[in-house]
Amino acid sequence: MENKLSLYGFNNLTKSLSFNIYDVCYAKTEREQRDYIAYIDEQYNSERLVNILTSVTDMIGAKVLNISRADYEPQGASVTVLVAEESMFKHLAPSGEKVLGHLDKSHVTVHTYPEYHPETFLATFRVDIDVTTCGVISPLSTLDFLIGSFDSDIITMDYRVRGFTRDIKGEKLFIDHSITSIQNYIDAATLNKYDAVDMNVYQSNIFHTKMLIKEIDLQNYLFNSDVYEIPPKTRLNIMNNLRQEMIEIFSGSNIY
Repeated sequence: MENKLSLYGFNNLTKSLSFNIYDVCYAKTEREQRDYIAYIDEQYNSERLVNILTSVTDMIGAKVLNISRADYEPQGASVTVLVAEESMFKHLAPSGEKVLGHLDKSHVTVHTYPEYHPETFLATFRVDIDVTTCGVISPLSTLDFLIGSFDSDIITMDYRVRGFTRDIKGEKLFIDHSITSIQNYIDAATLNKYDAVDMNVYQSNIFHTKMLIKEIDLQNYLFNSDVYEIPPKTRLNIMNNLRQEMIEIFSGSNIY
């Protein structure tokens, strides 16, 4: 993506990265469930999410124009950041109307959704992030930062390029960079921790990747509990429930 194309006029390609993570935890008692929600609200409140999204904005070379944020009761948070790409902002700054016309294609959003399974006592924390840019900037370079900003058992990613631009000879370009898989933009050490599957529609510039954590260390999935205080049979049952929950989320279907 560093090799720039010579274009005729404005690059109106819209590039959207949708990034969803799921973090699963075991919380059986009411106190553990309350403590888990309190932990989520503290770790992933709107203030921290704003910091993450403004870092993403810096990484894609954009300028923050407006931030909208909210913390919800009983849990969850949302943040929306309207941005303008730096190159466009410099050219359009004298005209407020033109800047506003650019906003509908450049934004960064995040929403969080904690919830419980009523029988297995598994708590799933879901985060939805959307990074949309217009022009030469692609949000793919932010993937490692976003993955590292959250604890992720399952990750689903969708990347799509819409619209078209023209080169200096007038030929239409429906994508301005080479890509075969979203995985190409994720650090190898991160990929090694997951099983990853691609489902791409190359002729439509649609790329989809799903990732499922390989190793489960039960202690990391217990909330305010010690794994050695749990009977072996119960441990095995929790492990099976964890794996089943993850596989179903990963596959997008009720398998068990």
